[in-house]
Amino acid sequence: MAERFEGKSSHLSAVQATTASYTTDITHRYPTFRDEPFKSVHNWLEGRRYDDGAEGLWRIKDGLYDLEDFARTHPGGSEWIRLTKGTDITEAFETHHISRRAEQMLPKFFVRQATQPRNVRLTFHEHGFYRTLKRRIREQLGRVDTTPKEHSRRILDALIGAVLVTAYLAVRFGSFTIGLVCAICVNATIIAAHNFLHQRDNWRMYVFNIAFLSYREWRVSHVMSHHLYPNSVLDMEISSFEPFLCYLPWADLKNSFQRYGSWFYGPFIYGSIFLSEYLKRLMDSFSQGKNRFQLDDLVPFLMPAFMYATNPDQIAVILQMWLFVVLMASFFFGLIGLSAGHHHPKALHSGDLFPYVTLPSIYNSISNPPFLGSNSHDIDFGLYQMATIVERRGVEGSLLQVLTTFGDHYLHHLFPTLDHAILPQLNGVFLATCNEFDVGKRCSSWFSQYIAQNLQLARVHAKQYQPQKQVKKMKSRK
Repeated sequence: MAERFEGKSSHLSAVQATTASYTTDITHRYPTFRDEPFKSVHNWLEGRRYDDGAEGLWRIKDGLYDLEDFARTHPGGSEWIRLTKGTDITEAFETHHISRRAEQMLPKFFVRQATQPRNVRLTFHEHGFYRTLKRRIREQLGRVDTTPKEHSRRILDALIGAVLVTAYLAVRFGSFTIGLVCAICVNATIIAAHNFLHQRDNWRMYVFNIAFLSYREWRVSHVMSHHLYPNSVLDMEISSFEPFLCYLPWADLKNSFQRYGSWFYGPFIYGSIFLSEYLKRLMDSFSQGKNRFQLDDLVPFLMPAFMYATNPDQIAVILQMWLFVVLMASFFFGLIGLSAGHHHPKALHSGDLFPYVTLPSIYNSISNPPFLGSNSHDIDFGLYQMATIVERRGVEGSLLQVLTTFGDHYLHHLFPTLDHAILPQLNGVFLATCNEFDVGKRCSSWFSQYIAQNLQLARVHAKQYQPQKQVKKMKSRK
């Protein structure tokens, strides 16, 4: 039976709800605090602590671990571990550790078995799609040329320089045209810095803060929430835009104005993303009586400080130009980011029908495939990720375009800590594994992605997901 959340409709018709082999979301329980009027990363983490059964420790699958002391020496940085205390980190642990080293160290920190089942039904069976791909990627990484990673660093450094030069020229000549170029450079710089906030602590991750975003909060809302649970009720990059942009196909979530008004008011929301994130942190600090700011939150003020240092007699122009650049950069960020790969009617969203298990062709003849486990409600993590993405085509082959448009979306979601520069060398292994498991990539043009995003906002009926490769086979039979 397609399950229902306690107190929440699954938004399916009676016929659909009786489908025995499909699920409508990846959690057994509707997330605590998801529908709070004020949404913050701290609320999201607190909700996970209520729902995950981690008992104040760190949960990985059905085991509880004490990572308190290890946090100080964690190679990726202590922040990843400290933020997630009291939550289930199974998906983060699997995707952030491709080598076997972390898995081999884990027994040292084991405390006891969890007393309740996992709330998230995503799985990592050894012979399932994700773990099979991960083994092959691990082997391939031993043969990968890592020198292209230096190109990623040089591109970001060049973009930082472009921001400074155009910021100076915009104020020097009082030109909003140059200011627009500066805004484009700021947007490109932030998206490129996103490549580095996924990785172990490094100075380039701070560049993400250049226009009021916070790499620290994005490590929760983007890395731990969106990346691990895209298009689900656990995805903050969906819930944070509600009730203005409602991407889930739930009829009782949005009225006609919300469904179709986004064509007109959506661009204004894009332009407000940067400043609203900063204001939310201010409001959260006041309402909770806790300081939500860190020293790196001063980074957004470096650009106006540079403008003033190079044009000290243009204070009024600096303030106008700075605000213009931030608003326009935010607009471009929203325009590119919200249509980058997920919000498409063909992509799986919470409420849509998704099969519990998809068998790879090599196991079709086996009556009891080894990766199914004892739970018939399994959803392989990798297959779920594949179902939620429709990639934007046209940026392949250009590292600059990939870095500045959230490109290579499939491989980046599956292995987020890998630098974008080396992903092309892994594409062959990825596509071969996809073919073996009878699943393929979906792609769409830039323009159709933007149109599709608005069509998804208007959608209120559940769909049944079918892997891309199977769709092609069906069409060929007609």
